[in-house]
Amino acid sequence: MRVSAKSDYALRALIEMTTRTDSRPVSAEELGRLQDIPPGFLQAILADLRKADIVISQRGQSGGWRLARAAEDVSVADVIRAVDGPLVSVYGVRPESVNYNPTAQGLQHVWIAARDALREVVEQVSIAHLADRDLPSLVRERVADDDAWQPH
Repeated sequence: MRVSAKSDYALRALIEMTTRTDSRPVSAEELGRLQDIPPGFLQAILADLRKADIVISQRGQSGGWRLARAAEDVSVADVIRAVDGPLVSVYGVRPESVNYNPTAQGLQHVWIAARDALREVVEQVSIAHLADRDLPSLVRERVADDDAWQPH
């Protein structure tokens, strides 16, 4: 899996929103400054998140951005899909829609299995888990394995 800058920046901005002690909206400029995210890029990301009903914007003097729903109800998978589309695609096509000849048919099963394994993690982890630094046991168990940290 390749994590895009868009997904990484989106998650960091949402964590920043969630960890604020006040419940006031935060400006894109402040989010960008706090998380070292280029402002123009962040505006486009926030627009994608707004289209997916993950954040809402508030205009005016005390305007800015805030979560549209509880941080517990927004998964990492929701965010990735909002800014980058499907979790797994094969040359831009969902794996269940890819057609292979019989010789390579097993590839489709590999891509679907990979998507399922990825979902097992990213659909379980919410923005609240990240903001609280309290990841689900599934994640803690996987990262406790030294082999998980090794590039293969």
